[in-house]
Amino acid sequence: MRHRIGICALLMTAGVALSAEKGPRAADGHPDLSGVYDIATLTPLNRPPNVGDRSSLTDAEAKALAQANAEQLAKQNQASDPNRKTPPKGGDGTQGAYGNVGGYNTLWLDGGSGAFKIDGKYRTSIIVDPPNGRMPRMTADGMKLRRRGGGDDRPNSGEAWWIKEGVSPGPYDDPELRPTAERCLAGFGPTAGPPALPNYFYNNLKQIVQTKDTVVILSEMIHDARIVRMNQKHDPPEIRRWLGDSVGHWEGDTLVIDTVNFNDMPAIGATRGLHVIERISRIDGGTLLYRFTVEDPAIWTRPWTGEYIWPATDSRIYEYACHEGNYSFGNILRGARELEKQALKTMK
Repeated sequence: MRHRIGICALLMTAGVALSAEKGPRAADGHPDLSGVYDIATLTPLNRPPNVGDRSSLTDAEAKALAQANAEQLAKQNQASDPNRKTPPKGGDGTQGAYGNVGGYNTLWLDGGSGAFKIDGKYRTSIIVDPPNGRMPRMTADGMKLRRRGGGDDRPNSGEAWWIKEGVSPGPYDDPELRPTAERCLAGFGPTAGPPALPNYFYNNLKQIVQTKDTVVILSEMIHDARIVRMNQKHDPPEIRRWLGDSVGHWEGDTLVIDTVNFNDMPAIGATRGLHVIERISRIDGGTLLYRFTVEDPAIWTRPWTGEYIWPATDSRIYEYACHEGNYSFGNILRGARELEKQALKTMK
């Protein structure tokens, strides 16, 4: 876990006025949100079933969660058995380290060290509305869309299920149907946003660069950079972007970002009709409150809202080198063709 510290002292030395209550302000009088933030957290997006409908953990539960995570990390960081057996050829079909053939070990991962706290309470989920802390029910069309192409995230069974189920196009029929993260075009899941969510994996840093006319939100993962144009109109709907068209304005001390005009593959798993509103404000000199509302009537039966904190850090963002078209991507498609041949033989 990266060490977190406030950035107030740094901003003061840079000549930024510091409010005694909520932190630094820019020359135009608005809160200065500039800085680097580490958003790693053990608090999940959806509220886990074991806590029921409770919106917060007790102090004891939060401590136990952090301790269990630390113990699990210590166990995973133990030296490997040099006499262990190799995994079966092609993997054993399980999720995780790519079919159990090996991947990132724990040294490289940082999924957070504890739950985050807002208003003195440890939250059980990032989602706060619906009140049960879980995504709303999907529409019938939304479920169909999720089962098509790269949106189908079922475990690898070693079989061409899309052939047997008559899914067309299949998830491996076209390289452009594969998820944007797999193609190194955008971060894993909606880590760059909008909404910008934790990836519970690694590369958890966000950097905000703020001027009077523009706010840039840079994500460490896949180096996605969102450019928020302040006090402007949205571009025509014919102009579509991977991360949508973000336009911002201030409501008091809160930065409000309205994003529309996504392309056909928003990272949150929605459609081009996705509409996201984000609200970023200061809790104190070293912590931001990030709140968002997601709406896409084609996918979900109602809008949903979440919030979590962005603590400041003195850690630096380094290059994330991910390259579209690497050899593994070609192997994914070639492997799918082999599975399809096997499936067609069994269906004759």
